[in-house]
Amino acid sequence: VQFVESGGGLVQPGGSLRLSCAASGFSFSRFDMSWYHQAPEKEREMVAAIRDSGEAVNYMNSVRGRFTISRDNHENTVYLQMHNLKPQDTGVYYCNIGFTTALLDSWGQGTQVTVSS
Repeated sequence: VQFVESGGGLVQPGGSLRLSCAASGFSFSRFDMSWYHQAPEKEREMVAAIRDSGEAVNYMNSVRGRFTISRDNHENTVYLQMHNLKPQDTGVYYCNIGFTTALLDSWGQGTQVTVSS
């Protein structure tokens, strides 16, 4: 199983980014997927999740209304559209299998998001 996250960068507060996670090594369309955020010196926490079919999603309260998770089961990719970014969104973003918790111990390299003026 492999996850390759991309799309991060430096953005000013209020800006937007779109993260991508290309997954391989498993039947992507059969598994729920989720995005995780690890702020500096803090533990990784789930911010958004999507069911295998894409019909149900869930968000952490702090990102609800600003982030949108989606997926393309033909491209084996899950996305995280981020709007109105805040400095507290700074950190490394990862994806993994699961809807309420990460099901795999292995992680990709993540993609760094820095929100700063």
